[in-house]
Amino acid sequence: MAAEFRLLGGVGVDIDGRPADIGHARQQCVLVALLVDVNQTVSVDQLVDRVWGERPPLRAIGTLHSYVTRLRRALADAKDVAIVRRSGGYAISVDDMLTVDVRLFGHLLTQARAAPDPDRAAALFAQALALWRGDALTGLDSSWAATVREGLARQRAAAELEHTDLRLRLGQHAELVAELFTRASEHPLDERVASQLMLALYRTGRQAEALAHYQGIRALLAEELGADPGADLHQLHQQILTADPLIATPAASARQSPPPVAPRQLPAPPVWFTGRDKELTALTAALTAGEGPGGTVAISAIGGSGGIGKTGLALHWAHQHIDEFPDGQLHVNLRGFDPTEPPTQPAVAVRGFLDALGVVGNAMPADPDARAAMYRSVVAGKRMLIVLDNAADSTHVVPLLPGSPTCTVLVTSRDRLAGLVAAHGARPLPLDVLSEAEARTLLATRLGAGRLAAEPDAVAELLACCGGFPLALSILAGRATAHPEFPLAELAAELRDATTRLGALDEGDPAASLPAVLSWSYAALKPDQAAVFGLLGLAPGPDISVPAAGSLTDLPAGRVRAALRALERVSLLQQDVPGRYRMHDLVRLYAVEQAGRDQSKQNRDAALRRLTDFYVHTAHAGDGFLNPYASPIDIGQPAPGCHPQPLDDGAAALAWFDAEHPNLLAAQQSAAEQGWHQSVWQVAWALTGFHWLRGHLHDDVTVCRAGLAAAGHLDNPTVLAMAHGRLGLACARASRHAEAVEQLQRALALAEQAGDLPNQAYIHWALAQALVLQGEDRRALEHATHALNLFQAFDNPAWHARALNLVGWNEAHLGDYDQARAHCEAALALYEGHPDREGEAGTLDSLGYIAHHSGRHAHALDYYDQALTRWLDLGYTYYEANTLDQLGQTHVALGDHDQARAVWQRALKLYQDQHRTADTARIQERLDALGDGGAPAAPPGS
Repeated sequence: MAAEFRLLGGVGVDIDGRPADIGHARQQCVLVALLVDVNQTVSVDQLVDRVWGERPPLRAIGTLHSYVTRLRRALADAKDVAIVRRSGGYAISVDDMLTVDVRLFGHLLTQARAAPDPDRAAALFAQALALWRGDALTGLDSSWAATVREGLARQRAAAELEHTDLRLRLGQHAELVAELFTRASEHPLDERVASQLMLALYRTGRQAEALAHYQGIRALLAEELGADPGADLHQLHQQILTADPLIATPAASARQSPPPVAPRQLPAPPVWFTGRDKELTALTAALTAGEGPGGTVAISAIGGSGGIGKTGLALHWAHQHIDEFPDGQLHVNLRGFDPTEPPTQPAVAVRGFLDALGVVGNAMPADPDARAAMYRSVVAGKRMLIVLDNAADSTHVVPLLPGSPTCTVLVTSRDRLAGLVAAHGARPLPLDVLSEAEARTLLATRLGAGRLAAEPDAVAELLACCGGFPLALSILAGRATAHPEFPLAELAAELRDATTRLGALDEGDPAASLPAVLSWSYAALKPDQAAVFGLLGLAPGPDISVPAAGSLTDLPAGRVRAALRALERVSLLQQDVPGRYRMHDLVRLYAVEQAGRDQSKQNRDAALRRLTDFYVHTAHAGDGFLNPYASPIDIGQPAPGCHPQPLDDGAAALAWFDAEHPNLLAAQQSAAEQGWHQSVWQVAWALTGFHWLRGHLHDDVTVCRAGLAAAGHLDNPTVLAMAHGRLGLACARASRHAEAVEQLQRALALAEQAGDLPNQAYIHWALAQALVLQGEDRRALEHATHALNLFQAFDNPAWHARALNLVGWNEAHLGDYDQARAHCEAALALYEGHPDREGEAGTLDSLGYIAHHSGRHAHALDYYDQALTRWLDLGYTYYEANTLDQLGQTHVALGDHDQARAVWQRALKLYQDQHRTADTARIQERLDALGDGGAPAAPPGS
C-alpha cells in the first residue's frame, strides 16, 4: 500500500487512500521531524530538540523511542515506508519522496521556475499552491515546528507572488482582481502585492481604483513606518497616471531578458592545498546527485571552525570543476564572522550578482524581494556555480539561493547551517583537522622533504602541537620559510609550552593569527555561551558529556544543552559521539585564556571542583554495581551545583566507565595538581574494580600509585592501609610481583597496628592472590586460609564464599584436588543463597581447572562454559581471557585442536588489548606449537 504524507495544513498520513492514526500532536511532531529530513538520519538529540525544545521531559529519550514504536505500528501497512534506527538517530525511509507534500511542493516550484514556457510555469505554480490546506503543521506547538512553519509560509508567499506575476504576463488580470484585493487586505504594507493589484486594476479599465489604492498604501506606509513607497511602486504609479503604453498589455510590459554574460568571480585557488580527498569526493558526489529530471539545486554546506580550511576546500574544488559551469561562477564573501566589517547583507550580495550578470541599473528593481526574484530568473536554466563564503547562518544564505536545479551552490560557514540542511536539502560537509599524513605532506610541500628529514624529532613535535589544524600549520610553515637558516627545533621549543603556544601562532596579521581567527567566533557568542566555552577549556580529559558539563557550569540540563549546541553550531566544539563534545587542543588553549580573563579564580576553581566531584561521586555509584562487595568508603557530599549522573544497573555503570575512562584518569591528575588529595584517593578507589574487569592493568597501577601518594597527606592510617593494599593487588595483576608483596605487607602491618580486622581479612585475601601469581602456592594458601577464618568470623557470606574459592584454587595448585573441589563446591553453594555473579563465575572457573587437572575434561568444559557465560554477561574481559586460556588447554587434552586454536586466538586478542605481555607471549607459543593441525607440546601442569 502507498502512503502520502500531508504537512501543508494539519499533519496527516493516508495509506492507500485511507487516513492513518498517527497519534497526538507530540507524536505527530516526531513524524514531522523525520519527514523534513526524509531519507536522512536525524540524531536523537535533534529529535528531542525539535519535539520539546529547551524543556524536554526527564525521560525524553525513552518517550521518544515509544513514539517511534507507535508510529511504526501506524505505518506498518505502508510497504514503501519504514522508520529505521541508524547510528545516533532515526530516519524515515520513503521510496518516493514526492509522496511528502512539502517535498512535492518544492519540486513543483523548482520545475516552475525552470520552465521556459510561461503557461507551463503558471500551471506548475498552481499545482504547487493547491497542495496547501491551511497553515503548515497545524496543531504542532514546538518552537522548531514554529520555525519550520514560518519558513514554509515564506516559501508559499514567494510562490504566490511569482505565480501572480506570471498570470499578469499571461493576461489573466481580470481573474486576479478579487484574489489580489483579499491578499492586499491581508498584507496591507506589502508593496509588491500592491503593485500587482494596481496593475490588474489598471488593465481591467479601473485606473481610478488603481490610483486610489496607491494613495491608500502611501498613507499607511507614512503612518505605520514613516516611509514613502519604494521606487518600483512609485514608478508604476507614474506610469498609470500617464497611461504609459509599456504597462498597457502583458506583451508590452514584459521585461527584456538581460544580455547573456558569463561572470568569472572565483578568487584564485589556494597555492598550498593538501589532502581532503574524502571531502573533495563528497562535493563531486553532491554535484552528480543534483543532476537529472526532477533534480534540485545541489547545495553543499562546508562547516568547521575558523582556520580549518573551508574556503580553501571550496575554491580548490571549484577550480577543479570549473569547466562544468560554462555559464559562469559567482562568489561573495558574506563576512559572517569578520570582526572588522559588518556582515554582507543578502540584498547587497544579490545586487552584486545582478551587476556581474549584466543587469543594468535602471532595469534592477528597488524592492529586495523583487531583486532576488530577478536574480533567480536570470540564473534559471544556466549551469552556474555560486560560492557563498563565510556565511553567518542559514538566514544569511537563503535569499541567495537560485531556484534552478542547473545551478550548484557551495556555502562555507562556522555555523552548522542546520536550517539550510533541513529546509533546502543542503548536504552538510563538516570539516575536521588534517590527518597526520596530510599535515606532514603540507609541511613537506612548504618546507621541502629534506628539511623535514633533517629534524624528524622536531617535525614530530610540531605536528603534535598543531594537531592537524591547517591555519596553525600554515603559520608555522610561513615562519620557517621566512627563516630557512633557523632549525625547526627552535620552533618546536617555542610551541612546547602550552602557556605560550598560541602566542607562537600569532603573526600580528589577523589572517595569519590563530588567536585572532578564533576570537571572531568567540565574539559571536552570547555572554552565557562565552562563559560555558571558557569553563569547558578547564575540563580535564579529551571530551565531556552533557551531565558532566552541567556540573562544570552549574547550569540546568536544558540550558547547558542549548549552550553546547550553540558552541557546536559555530564549530568551537565537535560532537563526534551523540551527547559527547570535544575541543581541539588549540581551541582549548584559547578557551582557557578567555576563562582566565573573564572568570575569577574562585569561579574557575569552583567549576573544576564541581566537575571533579561529578566524576568521583558517579564513579563510586558505578563501582557499587561493578564491585558490590568492596569495602565501602565515605566520600562525603558533592560540592554545591554538582549533580552526579544516575546509573541504573551494572550495564549502565560499565558503559559509563568505558565512555569516561580517559576523563577519570585526567580528573585524577588534575585533582593531584590542585592538591585535592581526598579526591585523588577516591578516584583511585572507584576505578580499581573497573580496571580489573576491563584489563586496564597498567592504568590501575598508575592511579593506585597516585592514590597512595595522596593518602599519605590525609593523616588517616585506615585509608593509607587501604591505598597500600589496592596498589599491591594492582601490581600483582600487572606482574610486578616484588612490589606487590611489599605493598601488601605494608598494608597488613598498618591494618594490624590499627586493629582493623575487616581490612586484615581483605589484605590476606589480596596477598594470597599476589603470591599465587608468583607461583608461591604454599604461602598463598596460608594467607587464603587466614582470610577465610576472618571472613567466617564476620558473618560475611559473599567474602566467605570468595575466600573458600581462593583456598580451593590454591589447594588445586598444590595438587590437592579433592580438598580443592570440596572448598569450591562449598563456595558455589553459598552463592545460591547470596548471589554474587562475579564470585560465582570465579568459582566455576576454579572448578573447571580442578576438573581438567583431575582428568574429568568433559566436566571441565562445562564449568568453563558456565564461567565464560557469566564473564561475558558482566563484561569482565580480564577474567574472560584467563578462562579462555585454560579452556584451550582442556580442548587440547580432548584432542580438539581446532577448538583450542579458536579459544586461544580469542584469549590472545584480549591479552594484547590488556597489554599483558607475559600472557600474550605464552599463548602465542601455544598457538605456534599447535600450528596448522599438529598436536602441541603439553602445557606445564597438564
